[in-house]
Formats: sequence, structure tokens, C-alpha cells
Amino acid sequence: MTGATLADVLTAAGWAHVRLDLTGVTGKPAFMDRCARALDLPDWFGRNWDALADCLGDLSWAPPARGRLLVVTGWRDFAQAEPRDWGIAQEVFAEATDRGRGTEGSLQVVLALGGSDDGSTVRPG
Repeated sequence: MTGATLADVLTAAGWAHVRLDLTGVTGKPAFMDRCARALDLPDWFGRNWDALADCLGDLSWAPPARGRLLVVTGWRDFAQAEPRDWGIAQEVFAEATDRGRGTEGSLQVVLALGGSDDGSTVRPG
């Protein structure tokens, strides 16, 4: 799939692809709001760390998929403004990926180091 975007490749493989853009986020409330919108979290999501861990650790509320890739972009502002909360966010992401490892529909989280993954392409190895 020369020139295919990451989203194209994932969709073709039956994976869900979600981009969590944290650009400009400098506090926990905004972080939780972005998560709720980007991930289309259920109405019962309580906008706290435990609720986020519950949602990501048990994806039965989400549409079925062979797997899920969450690409986190623009995270540096939040990491610098709220290093403790950013550490907690990373723990929540890590625990969610560990919990689902090896299962159908598992979650993988990637922290993008560049500006955005919108224009990225996947080139054959």
C-alpha cells in the first residue's frame, strides 16, 4: 500500500484508529474532555483517572474491532504544564494496553514525537 496513510492501513486490517490531539491542553479537565470526544467515551465516563482507566481497560462499550490504535499527538504542552497528571495518564495508557494484550480488540497507544500524524504515510519495509 505505497502512499497509504496509517489510518488506511489500519482500517484495511480491521483496526480502529483514533487520534487524541492534546495540542494546547494544559490541565486535567481539558485532557479529560479531549479524551471523551476523541474516543467517543460512554455517557457514564466520569472525567477522572479511575473512569478513564475503566473505559480503556474494558472496551466492551466500543464498536467491535480487531484492535485499536490510539495515537496521542500534541502531548508536550500537557506534560510540561502538569507533569504529575501526565505521569498518571501514561500509567493509565500502559495499564490498559497491558490488560488487553493478546486479546481481540486490544488497545495500543503510541505517543507521536512529531507534530501530527495526519499526513504520515506508511511505506513498505
